[in-house]
Amino acid sequence: MSIEEAARELKLAYIREHSQRYLTEAKQRGLNLEEALNELLWEEVAQRRERSHQRRINQAKFHQKKYLADFDDSVFEEQPRKQLRELTSLEFIKRKENAILIGNPGTGKTHFSIGIGIEACLQGMSVQFVNAPNLVIQLKEAVTQSQFVRFKRRFESVDLVIIDELGYLSFDEAGAELLFNLLSNRNDEGSIMITTNLTFDRWQECFKDATLTGALVDRLAYQANVIDMRGESYRIKQTSTWIESLTTS
Repeated sequence: MSIEEAARELKLAYIREHSQRYLTEAKQRGLNLEEALNELLWEEVAQRRERSHQRRINQAKFHQKKYLADFDDSVFEEQPRKQLRELTSLEFIKRKENAILIGNPGTGKTHFSIGIGIEACLQGMSVQFVNAPNLVIQLKEAVTQSQFVRFKRRFESVDLVIIDELGYLSFDEAGAELLFNLLSNRNDEGSIMITTNLTFDRWQECFKDATLTGALVDRLAYQANVIDMRGESYRIKQTSTWIESLTTS
């Protein structure tokens, strides 16, 4: 049996495709058998990890790619900046804690949440990203198609669920109840990260029902990482800088 045949049976894709070229290069470099085998196997591991990372990122369904390395936290006061940096360790996910990012539009909530999600994917965790209004639509469709239980199981099975833009649109009674049911069952099963433009005292604007809103806030905010990111919109600031550069050029 050749190396290619054995690699195919063992599902070692990189070794199957590159073994002959690599062995030729290894001889030219004067590597002994152990050194050559170690390098070849390590390349197989690296390629497999990369495929796994990309698969997790694709399954998370981020609507855009944002990275923590590009997130500028210097615009925040010391307390929120410290809290944000603590979240980047991802320990809150391992502890199954929630994180709630509160801030006006343009302060970086979505960027930061996606950055956290991608970093979690790179560390072998499963993530689901969804826009809050779209989540309610998906929930209603799942109920119509008798798929709500399956949808809920998937929602509960991942390490981190990111719900973006809660509060920009209000929900009808059916949507609010479905979302409450979903989040209540998810709570304590794994971490939920929510980005919202509303402080807790205004969540009733979104869910309408005071009792339901109070119960949901109580569940989600208990021992959660609540971070106040309110401040000047960096998007407005960037746009102003761009316009100023045009007028002065």
